[in-house]
Amino acid sequence: MTSRPIFLGVLCALAAGLLWGLVFVAPVILGDYPPAMLAFGRYLAFGVIALPLALRSRHRLASLERCDWWAALELSFVGNILYYLCLAAAIQLAGAPVPTMIIGTLPIVIAIASNMHEGILPWRKLVPSLGVIGLGILLVNQREAACLDGYGAGIVLAMLANACWTWYPIRNSRWLKRRPQISSDIWATAQGLATLPLALLGMVLSGLWFASRGHFDFPLGSRPAVYVGMMLSIGFLASWLGTLLWNRASQLLPTALAGQLIVFETLAALGYAFLWRGYAPGLPTLAGIALLVLGVMLGVRVFRVVKPVPER
Repeated sequence: MTSRPIFLGVLCALAAGLLWGLVFVAPVILGDYPPAMLAFGRYLAFGVIALPLALRSRHRLASLERCDWWAALELSFVGNILYYLCLAAAIQLAGAPVPTMIIGTLPIVIAIASNMHEGILPWRKLVPSLGVIGLGILLVNQREAACLDGYGAGIVLAMLANACWTWYPIRNSRWLKRRPQISSDIWATAQGLATLPLALLGMVLSGLWFASRGHFDFPLGSRPAVYVGMMLSIGFLASWLGTLLWNRASQLLPTALAGQLIVFETLAALGYAFLWRGYAPGLPTLAGIALLVLGVMLGVRVFRVVKPVPER
């Protein structure tokens, strides 16, 4: 595989990770909002943002086949709504650090799962970068690991979110490589449109449910301006633009390498968390960050010399 696609793919994955890291902040800022209202609100905003983009690109969207729309629907449900519903609930139940640690294992889990399927790289070449990333994750989260005590429900939900996002990039990458005529922006818009009815129905039903029990001031809660602003921000930046960038990375990179680059989301979430808390990370955390970056560099170097295997 040539250097230019690898370089562009890594840049796209980096940008996507920086945007996706924002979603770890919303449940902390809006801690008084039910997780369902955060998940459905985010993806309702994603769908609404996709509408004018779809109108502008209606002729290109018309080229999508029924199977594409079904794929977009399943990707949207599992990788968008179910994933963020579980993640937001996990963060509110167990605090941000522990779910971040569990989600932080995604680079290793995705790389292993995708390489088992694709067989693009001998394991002896993949293990060094995964080992360095794994050690980096342990160091970054060494304080949080001590907190794995009474947060059973939050941990289970974080693990379910991890499973959702292990499945999503592998399925998404395989679909895009089977359908190379689909551009990354059209596929992001299609997923936004597929998400819209699911998010709208979920928001109405869950909002009415919480309101009937006095847990939520339906439809926008006790801080409507903050809620709407946050949902629109992450709906556009993390959902639409982040999906567009990740789609492009998925087209340019082997899935086993793209999986390792999920580490950028972990690094971004960690950086935003320290900014929110207002203090700098300690030496073990900084060492862990350095190892994460080193692991990514090792992975990129290995894949630069690998020839792509046609999708079966």
